[in-house]
Amino acid sequence: MRIESYLNDEAVLSEIGQRLTNRRIELGHTQADLAEQAGISKRTVERIEAGKPTQITNIIRILRILGWLENLERLMPETGPSPMDLLKHKGKKRQRASGQHAPSNEPWTWSDKT
Repeated sequence: MRIESYLNDEAVLSEIGQRLTNRRIELGHTQADLAEQAGISKRTVERIEAGKPTQITNIIRILRILGWLENLERLMPETGPSPMDLLKHKGKKRQRASGQHAPSNEPWTWSDKT
């Protein structure tokens, strides 16, 4: 199954668990081996492979042992300001987002005030 945005959280967790299970078996690790090497409990590995929620640090530890940690770089590439943003902000990096402003439904007109 492909992980798509329309899937609910449970389906995504289940697919992640299945993929981690397949990788673990492909590498010849038992759940106990993986748990010991990752520094987590065997029960935690069982829960993750069953598609149950867990802390992100547990996933990071498992990905490291399974040789997939570097894949996070493709998942979440480092971003930076675009050249146009740098010009707009005179080379300064933005520190926060201002949020989206809803457009006004009123038509734009010149102000008579001076």
